[in-house]
Amino acid sequence: MAKFETFVIFAEMRTGSNLLEAALNALPGVTCHGEAFNPVLIGYPNRKDLLGVTQTLRDSDPMVLWKAIKQSDGLNGCRYFHDHDPRMLSKFLDDPKCAKIVLTRNPIESYVSLKIAQATGQWKLGDAKHRKPGKARFEAAEFETHLEEFQGFQIALMNALQKSGQTAFYIDYEDAQSVEVINGLADWLGIDGRLDAMPDSLKVQNPEPLEAKVSNFPGMEASLARLDRFNLSRTPNFEPRRGPGVPGFIACKEAGLLYMPMRPAMDAPIRAWLGKIGGLEERFSQKTLRQWKRRHTGHRSFSVLRHPLMRAHLAFAAVLEWDNMLETRAVLRKSYKLAIPAEGQTLAADRHAEALIGFMGWLKANIANQTSLPVNALWATQSALLQGMAQFALPDLLVREERIALDLDYLAQCVGVEDAPAFDATEADVAALKLTDYWTPDLEAAARECYPRDFMQFGFGDWKQT
Repeated sequence: MAKFETFVIFAEMRTGSNLLEAALNALPGVTCHGEAFNPVLIGYPNRKDLLGVTQTLRDSDPMVLWKAIKQSDGLNGCRYFHDHDPRMLSKFLDDPKCAKIVLTRNPIESYVSLKIAQATGQWKLGDAKHRKPGKARFEAAEFETHLEEFQGFQIALMNALQKSGQTAFYIDYEDAQSVEVINGLADWLGIDGRLDAMPDSLKVQNPEPLEAKVSNFPGMEASLARLDRFNLSRTPNFEPRRGPGVPGFIACKEAGLLYMPMRPAMDAPIRAWLGKIGGLEERFSQKTLRQWKRRHTGHRSFSVLRHPLMRAHLAFAAVLEWDNMLETRAVLRKSYKLAIPAEGQTLAADRHAEALIGFMGWLKANIANQTSLPVNALWATQSALLQGMAQFALPDLLVREERIALDLDYLAQCVGVEDAPAFDATEADVAALKLTDYWTPDLEAAARECYPRDFMQFGFGDWKQT
């Protein structure tokens, strides 16, 4: 039984895919049908059809062409770039009988080659005497976009193959010009034929070093030096993904206002404010929330961002005070040795800051999925909660707690409520001990250690300055 029924070369412009296709087509019984699913052409420039399938027919149903390719004699496939027909990507990735060949190239090399090709109009070279000389001009912003697209597609391919338990044949631009590597690819594909030499129908177009190919090479060097090539500034994120939390959403019956809370939330005052405008509607399912949205044309949704230190303070208060946190308190006290009082006792006010710092130290490990307790929505990052909401819908406005009265008045005006009631920020669910009563600079530092992603994402300063 054949190892594979079809193949696809995942590549990008100017990564050497023409050279690799020529090499594969030189193998007996192998045919690569070019960029079969390129939206602007079918297989190759100036072609009206491929295997009897017109571009119009392919665009209406790309599987018609793919079936024609699969049914052709021998092992058949095509080249696929990140901007080709997106309907086909899952067809390739979900089929274990479709061999995946991933062709890569140094992104700056492919970018420079692309710029030269655009400048000269020469995209292939069969003989050096026909070569059109030209130089590229490096544009930093353009290259960063090129790099992001290039790397994003590669990561998406890798993750999809990992999830389905498949492997790909990875090949670099330089290796694609090696007859030994091409024969190794043939062996991996299950093809009996081998090449004695690489086909000479195509030549490398720009063999010079980068310095000779880029008109503003010093400027390019300076720009590339500023790029974070190894993503050193990235904040690692191992926090489990969350659901959208639709059952906790609160809407106004009469006006098109939807509150998407991030717990511990300002429920009491927001409920009161929405109720004065026109009553409350809640306990939604995704179906009933869609129905509410359809009934309220022009609706606006919002969530409230809180400073991470305030969020940790309220979460810690919930752990200390809420009845449903009894087991959590026991685990934190016994397994993690946190300063959690035994049942029936209280935490002394002068020890609260120290205890909260210890709790935030534990939170840092918990959010990274390194503890025995799951990440509770009460202390999950607001970044993760919003990502969860985005699975259903994103809020129209992220209200900052410190200016909530102004933002809610603005939202009310957006949905046609002219005389909205004043918002009363007095909370019914605040902690017994206020953060202002025991604040220290060390608490600020601990909060930054605990929630670096939220500080970065939302631009928070110190809580004392808000």
